[in-house]
Amino acid sequence: MAIPSPTDQIAERVERLLLRHAELQRTNALLADQVAALTQERDSLKSRLSAARARVDALLERLPAAAPLTKEAE
Repeated sequence: MAIPSPTDQIAERVERLLLRHAELQRTNALLADQVAALTQERDSLKSRLSAARARVDALLERLPAAAPLTKEAE
């Protein structure tokens, strides 16, 4: 088996780097999509939480004020 020339070694390494670069670009695009989806989900959950808090606050305001406890009630 012949020893590859330095030029061939460089060319092989460049090819591997180009493949790795393309792979990382695909991975990055998938991760960016995942971040966008999770950001949208988080924003939706924050909105639902805010609406639920508003409903709970409205229900609490409708409750009558609690009467103070007396010794007989204890």
